[in-house]
Amino acid sequence: MSLSFVSRRRMCALVAITFSVLGASCQSDSGGSGGSASSALTKPDKSALATPAPDSFKVSFETSKGNFTVMAHRNWAPHGVDRFYHLVQVGYFDDARFFRVLSGFMAQFGMNGTPRVTAAWDPLTIPDDSVKQSNVRGMVTFAAGSAPDTRSTQLFVNYADNRNLDGMRFAPIGQVVDGMSVVDSLYSGYGEGAPGGSGPDQERIARDGNAYLTKNFPKLDFIKTARIVP
Repeated sequence: MSLSFVSRRRMCALVAITFSVLGASCQSDSGGSGGSASSALTKPDKSALATPAPDSFKVSFETSKGNFTVMAHRNWAPHGVDRFYHLVQVGYFDDARFFRVLSGFMAQFGMNGTPRVTAAWDPLTIPDDSVKQSNVRGMVTFAAGSAPDTRSTQLFVNYADNRNLDGMRFAPIGQVVDGMSVVDSLYSGYGEGAPGGSGPDQERIARDGNAYLTKNFPKLDFIKTARIVP
């Protein structure tokens, strides 16, 4: 099973962590479709981004396959949890696809369906956190590039015991505490993404948004809403 956790960066080389490192040039394009977006998404508030999240909180994900709940813990990974909290607050994950689902490994999400939103958030990376929890089944973790401090908006849910990721800077931020069967049921038929497979190409997602995914990968499951709940 290859590993390819990508954090797309504007005007830089696209890097993917695998058992070898793959590279491809990347570009920024605010064109394409994906619907309208609020100013909170297209013009991220850096002062809000710097505000610490609560010590712990729950996020309910309503998806095309049902609901699941994530409990986030700030003492596990402060930088990651702060970013996750803010992304949920501004509705970043609404209508986002689970664009990379690999059975027995993980389900990845966190690319907004509107290209100009993706372009606005690409440069806003966060520092790495120390790995305090293991990437076991149900843990939620930020994706990252091969270089340090490259996390931004993409996350994945571990399907299995992926403790090998612990030594690769992948720090879990939370855990699915309800609805893991929903996560298990997410459509995985497209397999690995480009360039290693025939699944969705992250560069095309960034450029063309949900229009590209809807046309070429219509079976992908998606997040309807993600909201902080009591």
